Amino acid sequence: MRVSLRVVGAVLCGMTLAGWSAPDAGAQPYPARPIRLIIPFSAGGAADVPGRILAQRMTEVLGQQVIVENRPGAGSAIGAEAAARAAPDGYTLLMISNTHFVTAALHRKLPYDPLNDYSPVTQVTSAPNVLVVHPSLPVKSVKDLIALARAKPGQIDYASSGQGSTQHLTGALFCAMAGIQMTHIPYRGSGPATADLLGGQVMVAFPGIAGMLSHIKSGKLRALGVTGSKRSAELSGVPTIAEAGVKGYEMVAWFGLSGPRGLSRDIQTKLHADTLRVIKSPDIQKSLAAVGQEVAWQETPERFFEFLKTESVKWAKVVKESGARLE
Repeated sequence: MRVSLRVVGAVLCGMTLAGWSAPDAGAQPYPARPIRLIIPFSAGGAADVPGRILAQRMTEVLGQQVIVENRPGAGSAIGAEAAARAAPDGYTLLMISNTHFVTAALHRKLPYDPLNDYSPVTQVTSAPNVLVVHPSLPVKSVKDLIALARAKPGQIDYASSGQGSTQHLTGALFCAMAGIQMTHIPYRGSGPATADLLGGQVMVAFPGIAGMLSHIKSGKLRALGVTGSKRSAELSGVPTIAEAGVKGYEMVAWFGLSGPRGLSRDIQTKLHADTLRVIKSPDIQKSLAAVGQEVAWQETPERFFEFLKTESVKWAKVVKESGARLE
């Protein structure tokens, strides 16, 4: 009888080790609490709008709230540093973009490694910017703007969301390839830049399509060209800048998700799968298209890392060739 009790005890012990015991409260499946999504740009901008669309649906899919935290400044470096220094537990994510590598190319030294201090998840969207002018500027095409800028070198201002931003580089590359001089006016975010553009204090800008659609459709701004290799579905009547006369010109913004370096493989894989599930849904694609964003992704986190390495090299070259610099 004693032997039988020992056998039963051993079996029960084995069942406990196999996971038959009550679940440990400290080993809850991820995620067990809200997730912070750092968007390193101001609210209402080209990164903020798709970021909030993604956060809302990810909240539903993950079963925990995904809270957007805007941390603008220094060409996305402030938010990027906050994400890099966060615990790699999956509860802090970063909305990463090409600006991340533009900033790295413009700064000799940053308090983080833009490539190796992060755990990549996946790309989320890709989108061109749009060349817009205040309607009081007497131009109706890209060629008109180039002709006017050549006649008045340095006298036409163009706004951007900040030194080293994608908007800054988009404008700098346009000037270099068109052989013109316009004066760059950096703002602290897209919001203030748009306000002055609408008010006519500055005449030209190269913002993301997302925040410009209503202003273009209402006639408050005039769209001259999109910066991608193909026309935008939301602005089908607006040619690409390459079509409109600056041969070979192309600048496209993208956004994606990363976490701090050291994110576990299980969490990285789950976030990748759930993000793709969200962005592949027709309603999310429709919502993103309505704000000028096209869904884009990589099939694995490793593929996204390869994409990021390529982007790092690409934007370093663009910065150098455009002549853009911190003033």
